[in-house]
Amino acid sequence: MRILFLGDLVGRTGRDAAAAALARLKPELRIDLAIVNAENASHGFGLAPDMARTLFDAGADVITLGNHAWDRKELIGFIGDTPRLIRPLNFPPGTPGSGSSIVTLQDGRKALVLNAMGRLFMDPLDCPFRLTAIELAKHKLGSSVNAIIIDFHAEATSEKMAFAHSFDGQVSLVVGTHTHCPSADHQILPNGTAFQSDAGMCGDYDSVIGMTKENAAARFWRKMPGDRLAPAEGPATVCGTMVITDDQTGLATHIEPLRLGGRLSQTIPSV
Repeated sequence: MRILFLGDLVGRTGRDAAAAALARLKPELRIDLAIVNAENASHGFGLAPDMARTLFDAGADVITLGNHAWDRKELIGFIGDTPRLIRPLNFPPGTPGSGSSIVTLQDGRKALVLNAMGRLFMDPLDCPFRLTAIELAKHKLGSSVNAIIIDFHAEATSEKMAFAHSFDGQVSLVVGTHTHCPSADHQILPNGTAFQSDAGMCGDYDSVIGMTKENAAARFWRKMPGDRLAPAEGPATVCGTMVITDDQTGLATHIEPLRLGGRLSQTIPSV
């Protein structure tokens, strides 16, 4: 299975760039499954239902979220009727929506997509390790599903690495989101799980993690509330990861980063 994951979409610039990239890359790279994290898609905070629909129309098969999941309140009523839109599975019991989604491809292959959120320097949620293990016990990689992808939305690289090693051999890909900076540690772990600490963001990198530089920097200088942060609106770099898996085992055979457009060095998967 050929899987494309795009990191956090930030504002209109990120949304538009990601949608255009999906239209181009899905046929060019022969992508079977496209996943995007869109928790910052609406002015940098949350996701509106119409934006989710636009991303699905552009070619996203699953949309994941994170700590800004409920910044747009309209999503609360929308997520329960949209199974391909998922939020972290370790949110409290009774939270609307689901932390996982099974996607059936046109050829009948199935992929399980999970969304979990870390706890180090983040909200004090339930244990993502334990709840992920419970969820994975319901599925068999290479049997009931052909691939399992986890978006681990977390701050600390150490927690992301520990999480990936904990489930090495049980899932196809663990990819980190939230820090908005693409990491250079993409690899296949010893037991066959592909991993990258952070996929990076889809947004303007002439910014502070996607937000305008002046207001963001002022908060560090003065340690006082200032003007509301707003997304930078320059040319966006689309950042993500492409993974190829073996359909028999579900394990990864290839992982390569993606950086397209904007300011960062460019790299498009060559396989």
